[in-house]
Amino acid sequence: MFLFLTVLQAIVGAALVGVILMQRSEGGGLGIGGSPSGMLGARGAADFLTRSTKWLAVLFVVLSILLAAIAVETGDTTSIESTLDRSTLPVQTADPLGGPAAAPAETAPTPADDDPLGDVTN
Repeated sequence: MFLFLTVLQAIVGAALVGVILMQRSEGGGLGIGGSPSGMLGARGAADFLTRSTKWLAVLFVVLSILLAAIAVETGDTTSIESTLDRSTLPVQTADPLGGPAAAPAETAPTPADDDPLGDVTN
C-alpha cells in the first residue's frame, strides 16, 4: 500500500509540474494557444489548467499526509536511540577478497556515562 501511494504521489507530482509549466505566465511561459472560443480557447484552457492545478495540489497534499500517517503507523516507535555508542560496530577480521586475515581494528573507547556524546575528538 505504501509503495503504491508513493508511486501515485510521484505521478501526481509530475502531472502538477507539467500543468504548472503549461500555464501562461505574465512573461508568456509555455502557455498553449488555440482558438479564442471553446474549451481549447485561451480562456477555456486557462480555466481548465487553473482547476487542474488546484485539484492536483490538493491531491498531492492529501497523499503526503496519508503517506506520513502510514509511515508513523508502521514505524518502530517503541524506543529512541539517544546515544552515540561507537563500540558496537562490527569488527572485520578477514579480507572480503579472500586474502590473509587482517589484524582486528581497535574498538572505540567507551564514553563516560555523564557525557552523552562521548569522546568526539577522535
